[in-house]
Amino acid sequence: MDGTTAGTLVLFAAVSLAPSALFWAALRIPALVGRLRRARPVPSGPPVEQVAADLRRVRRVLAGFPPGTPAARRIGTRQAYDELLVTACRELGVEHRLATLPEGFERELERLRVADTLSRRGLVLH
Repeated sequence: MDGTTAGTLVLFAAVSLAPSALFWAALRIPALVGRLRRARPVPSGPPVEQVAADLRRVRRVLAGFPPGTPAARRIGTRQAYDELLVTACRELGVEHRLATLPEGFERELERLRVADTLSRRGLVLH
């Protein structure tokens, strides 16, 4: 076999197999792309930047209550703060006991511990 015959055979094989290979790729690539899209983690909540901004805002509100503010407003704001802390913990993978502790001294200590842990993980709360 000389070079011309070998070249002709390679060209014939490429021309013969190319349509099948392209058709196979057209069928397989969309499924592969779909699997790659599903493999990416989907955020379970709002963006962590938004959670941090909400935490800062609610924290300022809690700190700025004047004397005589109704207890219902204080409790509601504190519960909102706790929910935001829980959301931040879920997004950053921080363990917490906010859902299990009753209102009081231990829960306040847990809030402080969680806020400190979130700060050390890079969430700016001040």
